[in-house]
Amino acid sequence: MTNLLVLKERLRSFYGRNEIYITPALKFLLAFISLILINSKLGYMSRLNHIAIVLVVSLMCSFLPTNIIIVVAAAFSILHLYALSIESAAVVLVLFLVLFVLYFRFTPKDTVVVLLTPVLFILNIPYVIPITMGLVGTPASVVSVISGILIYHIMQHITAGAATLNASESSDTVVKFRFVIDGILDNKTMLVTIAAFTITLILVYFVRRMSIDHAWSFAIAAGAMADVVLLLIGDLVYDTNISVLATILGTVISIGIVIVLQFFVFNVDYSRTERVQFEDDEYYYYVKAVPKITVSTPEKKIKKINPQRSSTHSAARTSDGSVTRREDILSRENAQRKDSTVKRTQSTAGYARIRPDAIK
Repeated sequence: MTNLLVLKERLRSFYGRNEIYITPALKFLLAFISLILINSKLGYMSRLNHIAIVLVVSLMCSFLPTNIIIVVAAAFSILHLYALSIESAAVVLVLFLVLFVLYFRFTPKDTVVVLLTPVLFILNIPYVIPITMGLVGTPASVVSVISGILIYHIMQHITAGAATLNASESSDTVVKFRFVIDGILDNKTMLVTIAAFTITLILVYFVRRMSIDHAWSFAIAAGAMADVVLLLIGDLVYDTNISVLATILGTVISIGIVIVLQFFVFNVDYSRTERVQFEDDEYYYYVKAVPKITVSTPEKKIKKINPQRSSTHSAARTSDGSVTRREDILSRENAQRKDSTVKRTQSTAGYARIRPDAIK
C-alpha cells in the first residue's frame, strides 16, 4: 500500500512539473481518438477520412480550449451526415444546437464526459460514466451524460439506416426526416439507458455525500447495483435486447476502474476520524474530519566519492595495491616532514660546532 501511495505522489509531482506539456498531449489524444472513431463509424465524406487531416485538426485542438474539441467533433459528424443525406444532417444539427445550449449552460467543464461516453459504449463499458460523475460531479452532470448517450445512439441509428437514406428518392424528403426523427424518439434502448444512467448518477452523488464511513465505497456499490437492476427492468418492460452477461461483465470492469479513480481522488484514513464541536453567536457546528492518506516521497541520496587528495575521506592506493585512508597518508607525510626537519637541524648544529679557524 505504501508503494502505491508513493507512486501516486510521484505521478502528481510529475504532472505538476510537466503540466505545460502533458495537458496539450492529452487534448491531442482525446481529439485524435474522437475524430478517428467518427470517421470509422460514419466516414461518408472521404475527404475527412485522411489521416493527415485528422492529425492536423487534432494538433490544432491541443492548443485550443477543451470545449473546441466538442465543436470540431460535431462539425465532422455533420459533414459526414451531409454527404449521406441533407435531411439527417439537418436533424442532427438542430439536436446538437439544443445539446450545446444545455451543455454550455450547466456543465461546460464536462468535455471529457461528452466525448468519452460514445467511446466507452463502443468498448462495452459505458457504466463507468454515471458512477464516476456521481462521485466527482454534481447532478447537473446528467446533461453531459445524456448528451453522450444521445450522440452515440443517433450515430448508431443513422449508420444502421444508411441504406434506407441512400435508397430514398430526392423527393422523399419527408420520409427521410421521419426516419431520422423516429429513430430518436422511438429508440427504447436509448431511453432506458438515459433513465438508468440518470438515476444511477443521482443516487451515487447523494450516497457519497453522506456522513458515514466508506461513503464512496457504498456509493460505488449502490450505483453499480442500481444501474444493472434498472437496465434489466427496462429490458423486461420494453424489450430492449440488452445482453445480461455483457451488462454484468461491463459493470464489474467499470467498478474496477472507479476504484482506481477513488484511490487517486478520495483516499482517506477512517481509523483516524475526528469529530469536533464548536459554536459562534448564531450556530452550533458538528464537524467530522477524516484525514487523507499521504506519504512523503523518499528522496534519493547520492553519495559522491572524490578521488582527489583534497577530500578528507578519499582513499589512495599504495605501491603494493592496498588501500590507505587519507588520515594515514597525512600522518605519514607529517612524520616524514618531522624526520627531514630533525635531520636538517642536526646537520646545521654539526656545521656550527666546527669553527672556521679549525679549518686549515
